[in-house]
Amino acid sequence: MSDSALRDANERRRRLNHEADVVVVGAGVFGCAAAYALAKQGRSVLLLERWLKEPDRIVGELLQPGGVSALEKLGLAHCLEGIDAIPVKGYEVIYYGQGVEIPYPMNAGAANGDTQEYTNEKGGRPEGRAFHHGRFISQLRKACASQPNITIVETEVTDTVTSTHNPQVLGVVSRTLDPATGEKKQDYYFGQLTIIADGYASKFRKQYIGKTPIVRSKFYALELIDCPLPSPNHGTVVLGDAAPVLLYQIGTHETRALIDVPASCPSAAVEVGGVRGHLKNVILPSLPKQVQPCFEKALEDGKIPPSMPNSFLPPTTQLEKGLVILGDAMNMRHPLTGGGMTVAFNDVVLLSRLLAPERIPNLGDTAAIQKAMKEFHWKRKGLSSIINILAMALYSLFAANDRQLKALQKGCFSYFQKGGNCIDGPVGLLAGIIRQPFVLFYHFFAVAFLSIWIVMSDTMGGLLGLWKFPVALEQSLLVFWKACVVIFPFIFSEMRS
Repeated sequence: MSDSALRDANERRRRLNHEADVVVVGAGVFGCAAAYALAKQGRSVLLLERWLKEPDRIVGELLQPGGVSALEKLGLAHCLEGIDAIPVKGYEVIYYGQGVEIPYPMNAGAANGDTQEYTNEKGGRPEGRAFHHGRFISQLRKACASQPNITIVETEVTDTVTSTHNPQVLGVVSRTLDPATGEKKQDYYFGQLTIIADGYASKFRKQYIGKTPIVRSKFYALELIDCPLPSPNHGTVVLGDAAPVLLYQIGTHETRALIDVPASCPSAAVEVGGVRGHLKNVILPSLPKQVQPCFEKALEDGKIPPSMPNSFLPPTTQLEKGLVILGDAMNMRHPLTGGGMTVAFNDVVLLSRLLAPERIPNLGDTAAIQKAMKEFHWKRKGLSSIINILAMALYSLFAANDRQLKALQKGCFSYFQKGGNCIDGPVGLLAGIIRQPFVLFYHFFAVAFLSIWIVMSDTMGGLLGLWKFPVALEQSLLVFWKACVVIFPFIFSEMRS
């Protein structure tokens, strides 16, 4: 049978019999990329999505250079075109009104043959992209729709289908709207492998992973119109007495403001004005002067801004027969560093290599799939563990709520002010460019020791303050202990299988 005849036969099989090599649940960031990558390898793919209209979400709008690199490897870089995406060249961190620019490192990622390394096809200084999430998802779905090995179906998946002979997932049960009656009917879709990528609110996580995401705060979102940022084409992080605020341009005229509001935040309590009161009374005065008018105007509608939970979910090895859960359904970190999509696209690059037909001709070979997923769990950590740990550790410092964390926050900003490798290293990690976990460990404790030096200096105030040395030593030991308490739990969570 010719290739075109086989494609036609597979398309009829997907459309009429609801059968494919792979069933992908969720046409979001991970689901679309995974479906496209596997289809390019000749796999027959059913891509199921409950709602195919353009989504309206407030996160998933910032793609780091490491994510752009992965999109290029997947052949999906064109999805960044035609959506008014804004180039991102680095960050600006503002600490109590004082700013430091942190550009992405120059000449990172020369082209090489290792699919797990960062590459920069254009050369020069790396760039990320910021955009409206919905526009980007629509482009990914268009790319999938153009791929002859993919059939996209709008249907709500409700359960999995399991074999009665052995514990193996054979496919999914769904509810599909019948245009003739306007009612939803039950459907079944079958595949040798089912990939669940139904996002942060996954309905299958509890059943197959058993872990619950930890939520410490929410991001409330505002869209600022024609807002002048302190450093154009840079993500801006504002630090002060409140939790961090993230600002980045997502279109020619639109800038996203994400305001972190911790759980049980006193200034956001209902009796003192709620979230809107917190934004107006606490956040607004802390912002750069040029941003304040646009921020205040965005608050004029009188509504509570849309929000998203900021979740932490450590990764889990996937050993279920016939099914894997991936993307945000399997692993999440605080979105402060904008690393979620970068992890997702690099996961797809690795997954497609491990599931390639030359390695696993038959995706129904559950033993081979389990072996590949064990390898996937550990190989992805070169990037994902860095992004996960860095996101959670930086959030702990940037949302500092005690004396020791405030000392570490000050030390972190002072570290950035030194420039050179003190910014190239951290931002290279954050951008998905540097993929060596030890580099993260080095820079984190370099910040900790600088913080201790600042505490010692501030406490003693020079040689005349030698009599304060015992107090300074005690404070320094508390700062070091806090640094360990911040980072080691996240390191240990990444070391588990």
